[in-house]
Amino acid sequence: MIDLKLPDFALQTIINYIRDFVGDKNVVVGLSGGIDSAVVAKLCVEALSKDRVLLVHMPDSTTPPEDTEDAREFVDLLGCAYREINIDESVKAMVSLLGLKSPLSVANLKARTRMTILYAIANEENRLVAGTSNKSELLIGYFTKYGDGASDFAPIGDLYKTQVRELARLLEIPEKIITKTPRAGLMLGQTDEGEIGMRYDDLDRILYGMELSMTPEEISIITGIDIEAVKRVYSMHEKSRHKRVMLYIPKIGIRTVNTDWRE
Repeated sequence: MIDLKLPDFALQTIINYIRDFVGDKNVVVGLSGGIDSAVVAKLCVEALSKDRVLLVHMPDSTTPPEDTEDAREFVDLLGCAYREINIDESVKAMVSLLGLKSPLSVANLKARTRMTILYAIANEENRLVAGTSNKSELLIGYFTKYGDGASDFAPIGDLYKTQVRELARLLEIPEKIITKTPRAGLMLGQTDEGEIGMRYDDLDRILYGMELSMTPEEISIITGIDIEAVKRVYSMHEKSRHKRVMLYIPKIGIRTVNTDWRE
């Protein structure tokens, strides 16, 4: 049986982790208007207090208006400091300078522009960047390398998307944010499940089967999900391996950073 129920200890474990990791610093969170960033923001407030959390919404021309509206309303609920920074002009300048043509290149540039803003604020104000990636995204590489995948710590990085939904209800995140169609907002009409090619409910069951070291055949039998879909998730995981490794380094010394010398 593949049971993805949120562990009872998850909430307090994450809160304790944030307190220990952040110490006496403050944090900044990129607030998209979606569930993942809302959960991370609320977790940071629970762990540190609203006075130590800065929320930054960075819309552009492809950001759905309701995402900006939801972000503003959520900030009002939390009572945190808030900044809204439109990235259109910055992105357009870089696209023009580099002569970018590929929609994917432009989408990734947007994510990296947001990362640059968050880290500039963090450097200037002695903050840490709280990441908003969940385990489902991390395991299949559904994030921009050095973009939304870049952070100082990732509070929900060990929670599958379906578990994030559970945690969101536990944290009393507004229902309209919880039930909103997941989307990165990097391109018009883009949705997570449309790009991934399956529902998060199915993706998470496959990934959890992988976590339990099951074979694709075993996962398919237990979940009833088509074997080809299972194999495709295995392929996404393998092809995105480079996104989960900070550096690939040829081994020469006795111990090598990120290979057998880990912090």
